[in-house]
Parts: sequence; C-alpha cells; structure tokens
Amino acid sequence: MAWVILVISGVLEAVWATALGRSEGFSRPVPSVVFGIGLALSMSGLAYALRSLPVGTGYAVWVGIGAVGTAAWAMAFGGEPVTAPRVALLLGIVGCVIGLKLAH
Repeated sequence: MAWVILVISGVLEAVWATALGRSEGFSRPVPSVVFGIGLALSMSGLAYALRSLPVGTGYAVWVGIGAVGTAAWAMAFGGEPVTAPRVALLLGIVGCVIGLKLAH
C-alpha cells in the first residue's frame, strides 16, 4: 500500500508544481488553491509512505515521479520544447525510479 500512496503522491507533486507555475506568484486564486491542496495531499502521502519505506528510496521515487510528470505536462500542454535529449533524459529518470522499486 505504501508504494501505491507514494506513486499517487508523486503525481500530486506534478500537480502542485504545475499549479505553482500557473499561479503567477499566487496572484491567481484557482491555481493557488490547487497548489495548496496538491501540496498538502502530496506531502501527507509522502509522509505516510515513509512510515514503511526507506526515506532515501521513497523521496527519490517521489521526486522522480513529480519531475517527470511536471516536465511531461509542460512539454505536452505548456509549450516547452520536446526534443530527443529531453525525452531520453526523462526516460532515464523513469528507469531509475523503476530500478529503485525493484531494488527495494
């Protein structure tokens, strides 16, 4: 169950990071609220998962999921460039996250 919560929390990290960018310095109310709720849920899930997972593994997986999710969303919907090196490097992060899960 800890791994499921950790993955969901990693996805929520991408949600709050994206909302933070769209909040324009917390001047836009809807993205600011999404940021706050996403942050609270993401951190709560991470804290729950770390009760039974090693902190290094859990945190690395959480950050990796959030980073890849945020970058993928920005490339798909935010106008950031999609290049072969960027995609390859993001796939490298995904591979590392999978490797951490398998090594656990």
